[in-house]
Amino acid sequence: MSTATGRIIKTYNGYYYVAGDDGVLYTCKVKGRMKQKRFIMAAGDRVELEAQGAEGMIRQVLPRQNLLQRPLVANLDCLMAVFACGDPDPSFLLVDKLLALAEAAGIPAALVLNKRDLAPAGLIDRFRSIYEPLGYPVLSVEAREGLGLEPILERVKGHTVAFGGPSGAGKSTLLNHLDPSLTLKTGHVSSKIGRGRHTTRFAELLPFAGGYIVDTPGFGNIDLSELQMDQAADGFREIRKQEGLCRFTGCTHTHEPDCEVKAAVERGEIAPSRYASYCTIRQELADPKKRGKKS
Repeated sequence: MSTATGRIIKTYNGYYYVAGDDGVLYTCKVKGRMKQKRFIMAAGDRVELEAQGAEGMIRQVLPRQNLLQRPLVANLDCLMAVFACGDPDPSFLLVDKLLALAEAAGIPAALVLNKRDLAPAGLIDRFRSIYEPLGYPVLSVEAREGLGLEPILERVKGHTVAFGGPSGAGKSTLLNHLDPSLTLKTGHVSSKIGRGRHTTRFAELLPFAGGYIVDTPGFGNIDLSELQMDQAADGFREIRKQEGLCRFTGCTHTHEPDCEVKAAVERGEIAPSRYASYCTIRQELADPKKRGKKS
């Protein structure tokens, strides 16, 4: 029996499929002491294992860089939020929800606007004027024709990158243009665990250009239930920047007088759409009936 390290690329039915640093794909279970700790492992976790052939027992999870709860995936270098410019029309609220999840988890994010040929005049410029000053790159592409993909390729190479967004945004088309063999790689892993390649319910890491693309089926429904109401501001960089500047300690930035966040909106320093998204998210988190609401 030997010791190996690697990255979990998929979990299913109590098994963990680990891409070993030695090039071996290990089928692993978890050692008893880890089960007792009830530690939940995620796709993307770096692990240490005891190996015998291509089978192994995971004995330790190495420190995480970050963790996204829904879908469960760890150690992301970037989240690519994919939205269509039309058919379906983009929702600023959904964009902000997805970015808020990434921000709260400490994951860098970029915004990909697909179907740019359908964009109404000024739409892409509006996105850029709102999000690029906050540090979110805005990339416009036409995935169906394979246009504008170079900046995405540069960000993906050698990194672990998740692609997520609402249904109809063109994520699958985009991924297939980035690498037509991605579905074959998905099929290879899925055949080993007996699942069809289009029925995956969990995050899965697909090898690509020295790194991984993460297929994240759960992003079709943007679920903020992992956040608490008082964490809503954590998802908004420009609101977090005003922390401590309001008149009242614990200001919610909604109804209080002398609120620096509301003043920044009036001065044009915070986009009204972003502030509206913050207020909506806060209301949803405050209402038990809306927590975990799918958008």
